[in-house]
Amino acid sequence: MGKPLINVLINGYGVIGKRVADAIVRQPDMRLVGISDVVADWRIKMALMKGYKVYASVVDKVDEMKKSGVEVEGTLDDLLRSGGVDVVVDCTPAKVGAKNKGVYEKYGVKAVFQGGERHEVAGTSFVAQRNYEEALGKQFVRVVSCNTTAICRVLGGIHERLGIKKARVCIIRRAVDVWESGHTGIINTVVPELHVPSHHGPDAQTVIHDLNIVTMAAKGSHNLYHLHMAMAELRTKASKDDVIKVLEEEPRVIFINGSDGVEGLNSVFEIARDLGRPRGDLYEVPIWIDSISVSNDGYEIYLMWATPNESNVIPENIDAIRAITETETIRSASIEKTDRSLGVIKKLY
Repeated sequence: MGKPLINVLINGYGVIGKRVADAIVRQPDMRLVGISDVVADWRIKMALMKGYKVYASVVDKVDEMKKSGVEVEGTLDDLLRSGGVDVVVDCTPAKVGAKNKGVYEKYGVKAVFQGGERHEVAGTSFVAQRNYEEALGKQFVRVVSCNTTAICRVLGGIHERLGIKKARVCIIRRAVDVWESGHTGIINTVVPELHVPSHHGPDAQTVIHDLNIVTMAAKGSHNLYHLHMAMAELRTKASKDDVIKVLEEEPRVIFINGSDGVEGLNSVFEIARDLGRPRGDLYEVPIWIDSISVSNDGYEIYLMWATPNESNVIPENIDAIRAITETETIRSASIEKTDRSLGVIKKLY
């Protein structure tokens, strides 16, 4: 007889929530109990078309959702009270998850929060490749943001193998997610985040505790991914080939090449769509291999990568579920399961 499935509920069916829901359905060791939300718009109605059960996150929204044509199964409290949920993946808007934490504590369920919450909400911030073991058995864990995840994958891998003495990263952020472009965003400008360091560096340190990093960020007037430009001083001398070898062996990191016509974020976005994945999602972090260079003395490296803001954290959510339930205690085993189910690759073309 096989192990029982992990029963997972998604609370908040937005950009991340709907992607995590679809990823859970593809896991052989998990079962999607349903989704919960407070609205009944096209996103929720599409979830119903997929056969997902829908719950109201708060009781006050039940009648409103039903009047909008969404037949809810019940409330989030009802479902959690029934004991039919092992893990809630909270994908609600920033700071809402912190308010929901008390509900999860009340019913004794485990929860995975997203990067919009503060580290203190869960007490453990998570990137599978870096600190999987730290999350084992915890009641709460927080998957860090897309930008922090990318930093931890790329620089974290280099730090573990070559040792980073000091890292500096400049981030040009997309202004807004695609689905919100009709009512927010910026046009024809770049808006700097004037607080230095930006929150991304300290956030990376909640995962890689000994990483010396400072980040700076700005918002651009686009909605296709983020762009990172990094400079890192190493503790040991390295060649360009050394850096490439480390990144070749790093899970969920891939190379792209400007000489292949991959000129900018738009090119990467188009490649992701050509892969034929749902929504054109890119779970990997693509690094321009021709951007990788090393100083003459071999102690400083430079590189650039794109961060797929809607999708690169999806594998981390799946691994976080396994870690906190301890259904898989070995990081490489969970990463392999997740990557195989999602079709994560090491070469785009």
